[in-house]
This record gives sequence, structure tokens and C-alpha cells, in this order.
Amino acid sequence: MTKAIIVQRRNPREPSTLDELKSLAESAGYVVVGAVEQARAPDPRYQVGPGKIREIAELVKKTGAQKIIFDNPLKPVQAYNIAKVTGVEAIDRFQLILEIFAKRATTTEAKLQVQLARLKYELTRAKEKVRLAKKGEQPGFMGLGAYEVDVYYETVKRQIQTITEKLQKIRRKRILHRERRMELGFPTVSLAGYTNAGKSTLFTTLTDELVPADDALFTTLSTTTRLVRLMGKKVLLTDTVGFIDRLPIALIEAFHSTLEETIYSDIILLVVDVSEPVEKVERKLYVCLDTIDRIGASGIPIITALNKIDKLSEIELHERMDKLKDKAPKPIPVSALYGINIDLLKKEITSELKNFVKVEFTIPVSNETMPIISWLYSKADVQEMRYLDDGKAVKIIFEATPCFAEKVKKQVEELGGKVDGYRHQE
Repeated sequence: MTKAIIVQRRNPREPSTLDELKSLAESAGYVVVGAVEQARAPDPRYQVGPGKIREIAELVKKTGAQKIIFDNPLKPVQAYNIAKVTGVEAIDRFQLILEIFAKRATTTEAKLQVQLARLKYELTRAKEKVRLAKKGEQPGFMGLGAYEVDVYYETVKRQIQTITEKLQKIRRKRILHRERRMELGFPTVSLAGYTNAGKSTLFTTLTDELVPADDALFTTLSTTTRLVRLMGKKVLLTDTVGFIDRLPIALIEAFHSTLEETIYSDIILLVVDVSEPVEKVERKLYVCLDTIDRIGASGIPIITALNKIDKLSEIELHERMDKLKDKAPKPIPVSALYGINIDLLKKEITSELKNFVKVEFTIPVSNETMPIISWLYSKADVQEMRYLDDGKAVKIIFEATPCFAEKVKKQVEELGGKVDGYRHQE
């Protein structure tokens, strides 16, 4: 595993985020062998001051570190100068997150999205990077010497265009799949939340299925949708990519088609790790709600699953609940790992689905009606079916979206049936 030193240069009043940077670095597969921070204005040459960069160079020699990871954005000239002084490559937080995304991406779409974000990042730095590479090879600037500036720039632009076209094809297929889901009579619930909050574990608990879930960040880089039954109601449940503070805009844009699954949900199930220090919980909660707003999903009802309560005492949990009651929408304390309060969470989800209707109809049995009944079972939550008049008619009760219910009502009436009941859920 690659040894790394993590560095943060911050303004005097800004909080330290080295702990999060360490988690990110470890998720990317690095072993963190040193941590350095400095409170000062940014230095144009090294980001940190000249004295501090010499201190980092000494730490590199002492620890045998092979990479330096900055929490701050690095300009190409800064990365070049740091490599020149320390003898090892320096990357910034954006590049680190890209590395994690590249490792976690499993679907074709996720891999292309990561490539697109990386190339867009590269494009903004291409001309400067080629210029610096020609001055003399430094770690992180190798292999560019053969390129002329314009050739390299145009090569990156062409690669961006090719990947964009591929993603557009996948996006059209995604839209088609979404439209097919929206034609169903089932409500949709999207799991959202700060990365490593336990979304995938909660998804597994709610679906009784095994999806990748561990302590590494960004375990989920693509959406997974399953039909589940919650308190007797059938629901489409979707697990999505995790949010993170200061998630670069290029990555939000690259993963927009994945994130926008949240926009088309009836409910957002926001998962928060409540076992962390309360200041950190509040900050991550703010990041999640802000990201939901930025992707255009702020009008959708939100239920907050305050996860990992098994790590807290009753007194600690009570204190957290009191502090978060006005900040977390509809908070429910749970442990996804141990199944604590999962039924309470399911009850809260189903109680939010008030826009769904319960329909009761009777229809004569014929060659035309039986395919309709079979179709209804596959598309909606059929709660009851019984034959009447010695099998000459059938009575069905189902729940569905109002739009879907209207479609069924029309078909029933066209086939000589009668809608006996049609009411919105309380």
C-alpha cells in the first residue's frame, strides 16, 4: 500500500478537516504516515508556506511517504513546485476523490462518469501542465514531454466528447427505465445521505438483499432499485451515491443522472450517522440537505434515519435527538446493522404515502379481463382478490398512484366493470 502524508492549509478561523481527509485517503487505499496543517493565507508557490514545505520534505524522508495529499485545491504550478522540493507527487482533494470513485465504479455508466470528471479537470490544467513538464520531469508530470500543448489539449477535448456521447446513450436508456417505473403503481423511495452513513446497510435491511456495504467511503456509485414490502405496502426502494462536503461541482455534474433518481422519488429517506460528534452530525446534515436542494429535490418529503444508535447510550441518544429535532426532517433513530426501530421507520415511510389511492372494483370474468388482472398484479399493490357469482365476476382491491389508478378505472369501465370504491389514503 502507498504511504501518504496528508496536508491542510486553512484560514485561522476555519475548522480542521484532516480527519475526513484521512478517511478519504484510507478509502483510496493509502496508509497515512503523517499529517500536517497550517493556519495562514495561501502561498502562491506551495499552498502552505516555504518553511512548512521544507518540514513536509523532511517528513517524507523520515516516513518514506510516496505521495502528499492536500485538502486544498492545487494549481499545476503548486503541485510542480511541491514535487520539486519533496521529490514525491502531490495531489489535491479533488484528485483523491476521483481515485476513490475510479476504484468504486462498477457499472459502465459510473466508470464513464469518473473518466469524464477526470478529463474535465485535466482540460482546465492541460496547457499549464504541458508547459511545466517541458521544464523538467517531476513526480506527477512524467510522460507529457512528447506532447505539444495544442495536441494534448485537443486530445483531451476529443476524449471528453466521445465519453459525453456514450453517457448520453446510457442516459436515454435510464430515462426509459424511469418512465417504465413511473408507469407502475408503486411509490418510490430513494435512500440519500452522507457517504459512510450506512445507506447500503439500511438498503440491505429493508430489502433483505446483500449489496456492497463496508466502512470505506463511496461504496455505492450507481443506483440499485428493488421492489420491497413495507408494512404491507409495496414500494420501489433505490440506493444512490453518497454525498460529501465540498463535493466538486465537476463530480456533481458527472453524476447528475445518478443523483437525479432522487428527484423522481415520492419520499427521500435521508440516512445520517448520529453516532459521530454532534457538530459533525449537524454539518453533514446541512451538506445533505444542501445537496438535495442543489439537485432540485427540495420539494420532496424527507424522513431522516438517524443511524448507528447502537453506538450511543440512551442519554447520548436523547441529547442528540433534542439537538437535531429542528434540523433533521422527521427524525427516526435506528440501527440498520442490528435492525433497531426498523419497523418504526417503515411505519413512518408508509404514513407519508398519503397521495396514494385505494381502489375497489368488480369486473366480469372473460378472456379479456384475465390478462388485465395479471397485468395489475405485476404493476400495482393488489391487496385482495376474490371471485363472485360462482366465478362469473371478480372483485379486486389495490393501492396505486392516482395516475395509475385512473388508467385502471378507465379499463375496468370499458370492459363492463364497476368501480365500487376510490379513496385517497389517510
